Amino acid sequence: MLKHTFRKDAFIVFFLLLLAKANAQSYYLLVGTYDSPKSEGIYVYKFSSGDGSAEEISHVKTHNPSFLTVSSNEKYVFAVNENADSTGKGGKVSSFSFNKKTGLLTYINSQSSEGNHPCYITKDKSNKWIYAGNYSSGNLSVLTVAKSGKLGKAIQVIQHEGSGPDSTRQKSPHVHGIFPKKNSNYFYVTDLGTDKIMTYHQNNKNGKLFPSKLKYSSVSAGSGPRHLDFYPNGKFVYLLNELSGSISVFKDFGNADLQEIQSHSSLPVTYKGKAGSADIHVSPDGKFLYASNRAGSNSIAIFSIDAKTGMISLVGHEYSGGEAPRNFNFDPTGKFLLVANQNSDEIVVFSVDKKTGLLTDTQNRIKVGKPVCIKWIKTK
Repeated sequence: MLKHTFRKDAFIVFFLLLLAKANAQSYYLLVGTYDSPKSEGIYVYKFSSGDGSAEEISHVKTHNPSFLTVSSNEKYVFAVNENADSTGKGGKVSSFSFNKKTGLLTYINSQSSEGNHPCYITKDKSNKWIYAGNYSSGNLSVLTVAKSGKLGKAIQVIQHEGSGPDSTRQKSPHVHGIFPKKNSNYFYVTDLGTDKIMTYHQNNKNGKLFPSKLKYSSVSAGSGPRHLDFYPNGKFVYLLNELSGSISVFKDFGNADLQEIQSHSSLPVTYKGKAGSADIHVSPDGKFLYASNRAGSNSIAIFSIDAKTGMISLVGHEYSGGEAPRNFNFDPTGKFLLVANQNSDEIVVFSVDKKTGLLTDTQNRIKVGKPVCIKWIKTK
C-alpha cells in the first residue's frame, strides 16, 4: 500500500513538472560582449521561463558590442561598438534586423558615435532617434533611425565639461548612461567624471536634446555616477555610483527636478576593497532594488523599497557566481535574474523569491566570452 502511494505521488509530481514545462514561455535572450578568444559579437539564446535554461540560437560578428537596445517593435537591435582611435572618433553604432522566426540578426549599417569608447545606447519613445554615450570623450550623440532600421549620421553632439577629485578616473567628463524619463521628453545622463546627472529635454520634432531648466543634479564628490533606474510610478530614481559603491535615492518632483533623499552603500559591510559598482535595477513589481558590485566584492546587493517614501533597506547580498558582475537583468516573467559575469565568461541564472527578494543560484550557466549586456525579445 505504501509503495502504491509513493508511485502515485511520484507520478503526480512528474505530471506537474511536465505541465509546467509545457506552459513555460520562451524568450530570446540577447547578449552583448567584449571581443575575446571566446566571443566575437552579439549572441542570441532561447530562454525558458519554466526552468531558467537557455540554448544558443545564433550570433552575429561585430566588434565590442558592449551595450544594446531593442526597438519597440522588436524588429531591430542597435549596438555600440566600444572602440577608440587617435582621432577621438573611433567609436561606432551599428544596426541589425532581427527575425523572430529564426532568431537571426542581420547587419544593416554602422555610423560614427562621434567619440571614443561608446558604452551606452538607448532609443526615444518614438523610435526615430538613437542616443549614444561616449565614455572616453565625455560626450553624447543623437542619430536618426529610418523605418528600415538604417542609421543616419549624428545630427547632434553634446560635449560635457568638468572633472572630479579622483585623479585617476575623473580627469575629464565620462558619459556612462542615458536614461529616458518615463512618459516624458526628459533624459537623465550620468557623467562619472563630473559627479553629475545631466538633465535634457527632447525636441520631439527633430530628436535633439537641450539642457533642462535645472541642467543637472550633483552627487557627493568622487562618487562616479554610472547607471540609474526608476520606480514603476516614476516618483523615485535610484542611482548607482561606481567609484564610491553608494546608491543615491532621489525623489522626482517632475520636469527632471531631482532631490536626493537617501544614500546607502551597495557593498557588504565587511568588504573593504574598491567598489567597482556596475548596474542597478528595480524589480518589475517595485518591491526590491538590486545592484551589482565588481572588484573583489563580486556581489549582488538586495534592498527592499518603501512604496510610500522610496527609501531602501538592506535585505542582504548574494555572491554573483563569478567574477566582475557587469550588467544584469530580470527575465520578462520576473522569476529569474541573470547576471553577466564578465571576467569568468558566463551568465549565472538566479531564481527570485518575490516575497523576500532573495536570490537562489539555479546552477544554470550560459557560457559566453566577456558578457556585459543582457536584453530580451519576445519569441512571438
